[in-house]
Amino acid sequence: MNYNLLLIGILWSSCATAQTTLTLSEAIQRGLENNYQIRIAANELEVAQNNNDYALTQKYPTITVGLSPGVTYRDQSNPASVVVQSRTTGYNIAPVVSLDWLLFNGGRVEINKKRLETLADLSTGQLQLQVENTVQDIINAYYNAVVQREQIDVRQRVLALSRDQIEYQQVRREFGQGGTFDELQARDAYLTDSSALVVQRVNYRNAVRNLLQVMGSDNLNQEVELVDDLEYDPADYDAVQLENQLLTTNRNLQNLLVNRDLAALQTRLIETEMRPRIGISASTSYDIGVSVGTQTFEFGGDQPGREQELPGIANRALIGNVGVTASYLLFDGRNRRVRAQSSQLQEITAQLDYQAARQELRAALLNTLTLYESQAEIIDITEDLIANAERNLQIAEERFRGGTINSFDYRLVQVAYINAENQLLNALLDLKNTETELLRVTGQIVR
Repeated sequence: MNYNLLLIGILWSSCATAQTTLTLSEAIQRGLENNYQIRIAANELEVAQNNNDYALTQKYPTITVGLSPGVTYRDQSNPASVVVQSRTTGYNIAPVVSLDWLLFNGGRVEINKKRLETLADLSTGQLQLQVENTVQDIINAYYNAVVQREQIDVRQRVLALSRDQIEYQQVRREFGQGGTFDELQARDAYLTDSSALVVQRVNYRNAVRNLLQVMGSDNLNQEVELVDDLEYDPADYDAVQLENQLLTTNRNLQNLLVNRDLAALQTRLIETEMRPRIGISASTSYDIGVSVGTQTFEFGGDQPGREQELPGIANRALIGNVGVTASYLLFDGRNRRVRAQSSQLQEITAQLDYQAARQELRAALLNTLTLYESQAEIIDITEDLIANAERNLQIAEERFRGGTINSFDYRLVQVAYINAENQLLNALLDLKNTETELLRVTGQIVR
């Protein structure tokens, strides 16, 4: 087997496809534009802003226009009357215009308007929260893909070392200094590293696909080249300052405050039902009717009855009225009182939700800050571990070529080097994820 060609094929296949460069800022921008959850939240905000109108608060009068056409038929017999028989058909039409205006309903108009404004504020907060979560998801997904790519580089370097060992064992065997067993051990390590590289490339491909999905991209198989590297640059955060920022800018807490305000407005709306209602109504109609038919007259004696057709007889009537209504609900079976009490309890619940979330977030913030500081220390230790592993690998290679240690011991040193490299990459990723969480929870992730 030509191991040089196998190594070249693995390396070449990882870069043979045309790629598009992608920075972290570009990924965030595209995600904010295309992410479906953000688009849904933005649409819900438009709905709430559209509803924030006095038109939905009963502030304005309602005007109704109607038209009532009708047809009537009447067949009447009355021997005691001069008109002993009457058959008539009537046609009428009555256009009507009416106005109803609620002048006072306990202040519900302004309270409802305030409630609509508060709902719009809540939708704004929900959109901002979704933006923060999406930015955090994109940052985490981007750097996870970067780490998966860097782990490919680690696997490739180790694979190159394994290839060199095969060539070294082949040369030794040619000069009679090595045996088939040593060469098989080198080949086994090479194939194991080749398999690990293939798996790592799959992990990287999945990580990129996950990034594209979070960004809202339709082409999940797009080849991208990640430009930004994962750098170690820990910040010195102040716990008191972070806690103050948490209490003033955390979006979850702000939304809970809005929910508390909505509960208070609901209580005020119920209380308005205990006040009188005053309204005005007016209407006008113009009735037009036409009757046609026949009538039979009898005047008594020997005179025969006489039937006469009715000409189109029209009647007109203009009717108008204006009225003022005032009402007050004296008793409703304690319905209002019970609902008011329940609403007040909901206010208390909303306040408790805010206080509970505030306490939980403060504890989570301190835990996250402690984790961040410990992760920074772990990275310092892991960097020393990497330096030690690299030096150990160099010494092990020299001793292996000098015959001081066997292939098993040398492989253990290689594995330790791989683990140290991966440990550092994962530690860097954990630190970045923790820092991103610190920024999100304190409302600083979107600036």
